[in-house]
Amino acid sequence: MTGVRISRTHQLTRTALGALSGLLAADAALAAAELAAGALRPQAAPVVAVGGVTIDRTPAAVEDWAIRSFGTNDKLVLQLGILLVLGLLANVLGVLALRHQRAGAAGVFVFGVVGAVAALSRPDSAGVLDAVPSLVGALAGAALLWILTGRLKHLTSAAEPRPEGVRGRRRFLLAAASAAAASAAAGSLGRALASSADDQAVASRTAVRLPPPDSPTQPVPRGAALRIAGISPFVTPNAAFYRVDTALVVPKVDATRWRLRVHGRGVSRPMDLGFQDLLRRELVERVITLTCVSNEVGGPYAGNARWLGVRLADLLREAGVRPPSQGGPADQLVSRSVDGMTIGTPVEQVMDGRDALLAVGMNGEPLPLQHGFPVRMVVPGLYGYVSACKWIADLELTTFAAYDPYWVQRKWARQAPIKTQSRIDTPKPFARPKAGTVMVAGVAWAQHRGVERVEVRIDDGLWRDADLAAQATTDTWRQWSLSWQATPGPHTLTVRATDGTGAVQTARRARTIPDGATGWHSVVITVD
Repeated sequence: MTGVRISRTHQLTRTALGALSGLLAADAALAAAELAAGALRPQAAPVVAVGGVTIDRTPAAVEDWAIRSFGTNDKLVLQLGILLVLGLLANVLGVLALRHQRAGAAGVFVFGVVGAVAALSRPDSAGVLDAVPSLVGALAGAALLWILTGRLKHLTSAAEPRPEGVRGRRRFLLAAASAAAASAAAGSLGRALASSADDQAVASRTAVRLPPPDSPTQPVPRGAALRIAGISPFVTPNAAFYRVDTALVVPKVDATRWRLRVHGRGVSRPMDLGFQDLLRRELVERVITLTCVSNEVGGPYAGNARWLGVRLADLLREAGVRPPSQGGPADQLVSRSVDGMTIGTPVEQVMDGRDALLAVGMNGEPLPLQHGFPVRMVVPGLYGYVSACKWIADLELTTFAAYDPYWVQRKWARQAPIKTQSRIDTPKPFARPKAGTVMVAGVAWAQHRGVERVEVRIDDGLWRDADLAAQATTDTWRQWSLSWQATPGPHTLTVRATDGTGAVQTARRARTIPDGATGWHSVVITVD
């Protein structure tokens, strides 16, 4: 029985070491791929490429759920999920290689091929070179798994370890430790190479000196920013501004090399512009609230900022573009990001007189990298997925009938004006304020229509008019407040807004897909 137990223990040890071999092989594959990607193009790294394809293939409802559930951490969760799955599969391949060495090594190589195919299929693929990092990683991982499992063959299954068994374990442990150290070094070098390319983009942003606006924004009216604890500030700081996009890695664009192409149907004078070309044009400064279509009722994906940029309509007119109402042949403006994202915007709305901008500045500084540096689109009154292209590189005039951009292909609506919404910022859900005077406050928005009225209901009582802060413009959100004499016990607070056309925010609950959520925002609290 003792010999049987030792044999079983030995077998479990070999299995564990086989699983470890698989993990080390996967680590080596990722490290080698990261090194190659750092030398060639960081966006071609396999985790980034596979993650991008996963996002592209994920149903819209699942993507929307991920954004609502994880917020700006959705991409981190995806990357961790990819690494977890890769680790589990690596364990399986390591154990498989103990008996079928070629099959295990071939399995590692197959995963590298998957990464290569993913890199080549991305919209921003630079061509066949994007396949190189994954293939290099595949070769490194397969070779290491072959070597490590070869070392394990020398382990004896006898009850008492033989000298060759001891030497086999030592050879395995030495090879495993060397592989781990080499992988760490290769990964660090790859990240350093990628960082050096990113540093050029960061340096180009640091060097930007934004000219003063030729058309400054109107001063914020006195009383537009309420001093109430817990309310969203009138202007959202850059660091707190929401970020929702599909980029696993924030594109780092060197402004000195950035170009914008304007072309397509109805363009009689195609344009090719650099960053300095934009800065030499008339610059307009406006305060505009942006809203993401994935924002649930009462959600956080809305922000108000001071944008500096070039009027998009002026640029299009110089290119010879006419809106459909004036006989222009194009009704859709497709903007393309450097990472391949496509966003379709109605030409009519871009050219109807609203402050649609190619923005270069945000709250007095160049656009932050994560918010689209060096140039992004800002169009008041439209949800971001049909207007707010970041890291923009191309503008094509076409038609809605001829082309479906990224989100429309995923069953979101082609056109999406922002819906009237209001939100209670304070008190927070499940808060326990003291009985007496409680300040209920928040923000409401109906971009390009404005907010004319906000009402609050306590439990099932009558609607009460809230006090409105001064309205800056119809393109910004509006703060509101209500002083409430709170009585002890549980209460439900509900808010609704009326826009500048007189339309009251609907009570009908609708999910975010296909063109934005509707319904009244409520919070439940208990007054002590």
